[in-house]
Amino acid sequence: MGRVYNFSAGPAVLPEEVLKEAAAEMLDYNGTGMSVMEMSHRSAAYQAIIDEAEADLRELMNIPDNYKVLFLQGGASLQFAMIPMNLMKNKKAAHIVTGQWAKKAYQEAKIYGEAVEVASSADKTFSYIPDCSDLDIPEDADYVYICENNTIYGTKFKELPNTKGKTLVSDVSSCFLSEPIDVTKYGVIYGGVQKNIGPAGMVIVIIREDLITEDVLPGTPTMMKYKIHADNGSMYNTPPCYNIYICGKVFKWLKKMGGLSAMKELNEKKAKILYDFLDESKLFKGTVEKKDRSLMNVPFVTGDADLDAKFVKEAKAAGFENLKGHRTVGGMRASIYNAMPIEGVQALVDFMKKFEEENA
Repeated sequence: MGRVYNFSAGPAVLPEEVLKEAAAEMLDYNGTGMSVMEMSHRSAAYQAIIDEAEADLRELMNIPDNYKVLFLQGGASLQFAMIPMNLMKNKKAAHIVTGQWAKKAYQEAKIYGEAVEVASSADKTFSYIPDCSDLDIPEDADYVYICENNTIYGTKFKELPNTKGKTLVSDVSSCFLSEPIDVTKYGVIYGGVQKNIGPAGMVIVIIREDLITEDVLPGTPTMMKYKIHADNGSMYNTPPCYNIYICGKVFKWLKKMGGLSAMKELNEKKAKILYDFLDESKLFKGTVEKKDRSLMNVPFVTGDADLDAKFVKEAKAAGFENLKGHRTVGGMRASIYNAMPIEGVQALVDFMKKFEEENA
């Protein structure tokens, strides 16, 4: 069997040329006679890999010098605790709850201090982004927390919330590097890499230097202190070496593709193919308010659970993998990250048209 079109929400599709390069270097990386998997993280060869990955990411995102880039373990979920442990000086955080992961972060923050829900879209199964232009943000809140793109529900903040001068913390796991962003608008940007950048098991944290201090909550483990990782160049302990290496290759691929502006253009084109079809289809319909639609994750339903199941089954047989929606939404979800080729989206829409004709 050849390559399938993989619409998984994560771990997700990676650029084919990156996989081929990694395969070619599996036994001998760059004349070292060994794989990156076997290499000492203290070696000069490995130091060059991590340094280059960081430099390329800084270039792609235009990250200012007063922000640190950290390559950490524990995925995005560990950050739900690490953020309050390091940033909750007044023991108070404002949370905007727009989906499952935002909710989990909110619940985790409650362990460490007072987490205040200042807006939510739970009333309509997280199918929209609430108006965040004038929220009641507590005067003494340490930061305002958002999940910028909601993988499960297919919504995206098109406009950042008005934080009333408070630090913005954003989980960008499922929209990481999909379009240009202004890093200076955030105090912390973080994301698990397994959706849009690399293999599961790592999170990238981009954090403003003034937020990295010794002053953390009592009982914070050494491994959960940003300062430890920042001071040690993400090498306090053995880093996720192979992940960083693959992410570095993806950064190079993104640069070759023309950077984040080019990716945004391509992603808009891909999403339009699918959304345009959903908007005119008699059988399928999208579940998200149009103005808040994600470019990365597209949930849709037929309105009939049995028909949904039939679609997913027939799609799989036709080479379209991982289209089953999350259990909280049902139906289907197509995740069309950076590495999903436009041909994949077009092929999916052609298949949906055929399915609609046969099941109308």
